Parts: sequence; structure tokens; C-alpha cells
Amino acid sequence: MASQKSTVHKDAISVTNLSKQIRGRVILEDINFRIPVGSIAGIIGHNGAGKSMLLRVISGLVFPTSGEVKIFNEILGKDIEFPRNTGALIEEPGLLSQYSGYDNLLLLSKIRNLINKDNIKDTIKSVGLDPDDKRPTKSYSTGMRQRLGIAIAIMENPDLVLLDEPSSGLDPEGIENIHQLLQKLNEKGITILLTSHSLEEINLLTNLAFEMKSGKLFPLH
Repeated sequence: MASQKSTVHKDAISVTNLSKQIRGRVILEDINFRIPVGSIAGIIGHNGAGKSMLLRVISGLVFPTSGEVKIFNEILGKDIEFPRNTGALIEEPGLLSQYSGYDNLLLLSKIRNLINKDNIKDTIKSVGLDPDDKRPTKSYSTGMRQRLGIAIAIMENPDLVLLDEPSSGLDPEGIENIHQLLQKLNEKGITILLTSHSLEEINLLTNLAFEMKSGKLFPLH
């Protein structure tokens, strides 16, 4: 695939012998996989299979019980605490409900100061929302909140994007819009790892796919 991002790394994500237990319960069991730079990779599985927990570990939000995660060849918890240049939407987007969508992104952008107001507006438009909509996000529909969560994940032009069921809560038009957006991002060289309940979505979007069952990960094809 065409790539506008320069990289010297072969793998965006490398997971080795990863396990996670919570109060004696096995959530993730001996997971091994690699996601090459520039891929769109997908994980399909039912609720409770462990998909969200895996993304939480990869994003540095949860420590594994054992095993190792490398993001662009940096070991999480050793070289870095959180992956660099990574955007993520895991489960419900964390929004300040009294603020508009634009104001939510503006406040978050001030943490790193990598983008300007025009970048924010363009990102909001790219997910099918109106940047001039002044309504607080507490009045947003589930689909609108999902779109805004995706906008937060991609707004700083990350090298890696982690998306937990990005089409959840969207109508068919919204799903198509987000699919087109993800394909455009990937054409720019952005690596994407997403989870889904839909085999159709996995087959449509990804060039590398896995299935998660009871905390274990298997190649889908």
C-alpha cells in the first residue's frame, strides 16, 4: 500500500506470550501476533472474548500479567509507558458531556499542541459531523458520540490507530463513511488495528485478520 509516512520499523505491533489475569480469572492467554507497518488488521470475536482488554494492554492502559508488547520496536512498560503517536477509541469515548464536539477536541488538542483549529474542524467533518454544532455532547446520539470518538483517535495524524468496534452504533450510511475514512487513512501509511463483531466488516477492511475466543487469539484465515 502507498505510504506517506517514513518508518524504519517492520512491525507496528509485536505481542509475545501475552497473558492477563484478573483475580485469578484468565482474560488473555498466551497471545502472540504481529501487525506490520501499513496494515489494516482486524480481530473478530463475541462480547467478553477479550478484544477490548487486548486493546487496553496494547494502548498501555492495562499492564499484562506476563508477556511483552512492542509498539514500533519500543517495549511497553520498559522503554515507554504509552505508545508514541497512537490514537485509540476503546469502548465508550470519554467525552466532557457539557461541551460541544469541537470544544472536546480543542481541549484535548492543547495537551500536545500538534494541531490547530482548522485541523480539528477538518477531522470532525471527516467523520460526518458538523464542527459548528454547538450542542453539548450529552445530547448526541450513540452514533454521533461514536463518530466523535473516532475523530479524537485520528485528529493528531497518528502512526497507529486502535479502534474497538468503530462501527458500533452507526447506521449503514455512517458505517460506509467510516469505512471509507479508515481506508483513506491507511493509504496515507497509518497502521490500523480494529475489533468487530462483523465478519463482513473484517473481510472488507482488513488485510490481516484474527479471531478471539475465550481470551485466545487465532489467525482467521
